[in-house]
Amino acid sequence: MGFGQGVSGLNAAASNLDVIGNNIANANTVGYKQSAAQFADIYAGTKIGLGVRVNSVVQSFNQGNIEASGRALDVAITNGNGFFRLTSPEGAVYYSRNGQFQRQEDGRITNMQGLQVTGYPAGVAGGAGVQPQPLVVSNAQMEPKATSNITAKFQLDSRSTVPANPFPTAAVPPATTPAPDSSMFNYSTAINVYDSLGNKQQLMAYFAKSGGAPTVGGGTDWKMYVTDVNGNPVGGAPLTLAFDNSGALKSPAANAVTLTQPAVNGAQAMAMKLDLTGTTQFGADNDVKQLSQNGYTSGSLLGFSVNGDGTITGNYSNEQTKPLGQIVMAAFGNVEGLKPEGDNVWSATGASGQALVGTAGGSMGTLRSNAVEASNVDLSGQLVNLIVAQRNYQANAQTIKAQDTVMQTLVNL
Repeated sequence: MGFGQGVSGLNAAASNLDVIGNNIANANTVGYKQSAAQFADIYAGTKIGLGVRVNSVVQSFNQGNIEASGRALDVAITNGNGFFRLTSPEGAVYYSRNGQFQRQEDGRITNMQGLQVTGYPAGVAGGAGVQPQPLVVSNAQMEPKATSNITAKFQLDSRSTVPANPFPTAAVPPATTPAPDSSMFNYSTAINVYDSLGNKQQLMAYFAKSGGAPTVGGGTDWKMYVTDVNGNPVGGAPLTLAFDNSGALKSPAANAVTLTQPAVNGAQAMAMKLDLTGTTQFGADNDVKQLSQNGYTSGSLLGFSVNGDGTITGNYSNEQTKPLGQIVMAAFGNVEGLKPEGDNVWSATGASGQALVGTAGGSMGTLRSNAVEASNVDLSGQLVNLIVAQRNYQANAQTIKAQDTVMQTLVNL
């Protein structure tokens, strides 16, 4: 007689209890994937088995629930089988479904254990031999951008009368420059633009109805004067706005006018295309319908967010946004072949195959900021499995007890 079968059953049941206990312990571990013990019977040249052994412990990579976290650097992978790609300071590569990241003082993005999130720097597209590298979110000031395009839509009142006094169109010494008054124009508005150093400059646009022969037969002309803050005319102005008898603007064409300003205070000279498409002349009050320009001052980084494609977008104090890099993802031909390394990461093995690196989207899934992927442990199911495993352990103990009783009977003969 032997005790091998019962002992192997106890060992296998104990291992199963360990696996179940580990699942229950990690029920609240972000990105954890539950495991299951698989068993195999043992034979050695006999029809009577020698017991059981743990054949393998496999993990289920089904997606866990997506839960809101409120942190911009908490990122969940949704609807896909991808992994985050992480590197250690020594260069070892790991993979994880846990997207709880943090930004270090030097700008590196890491997980809570210090492994660095990899991706492509801003302006670098993946593929064609480009290798992912640790992402760094820099605190550098965003450079200013000089205004090069102004888009404006005005409504000019067709009921207006021609101004009594002409508008000055030539620069004169500041001491004698007359301030434009309401007798020279029908409507005015400010236009803010930026030079190459990010300095805000305010231009003033003045509109005066023309009494001369119209450019378009049966229509009406207006003069648009543009001055700087000192009242000096801006290059490219004045210009004539020609309307037809339906109130539609016929000229100038889009971007046909360029307003210029000379270089001052170390900034470059400015050349700004003006687009007045959509400007109208109806029997309604003067009004600005749209006014925008593409320049801005410098800005400090206020925060950042992660988009669905993994792009990290910085938000700056000048109300601008800027891409700071893109998180890469990895996929495997056989995810069950990955080796668990602890700390919510896996490493690639020959069984898993090489990592297929790409960006979020498709089968790899998309990324969701301010959220995490919860553990996929089915706690109710694990508790049921725990009861079954306990019964199995007790049953195997009974086989050893029965063998012991038989052995004792033989000894007493």
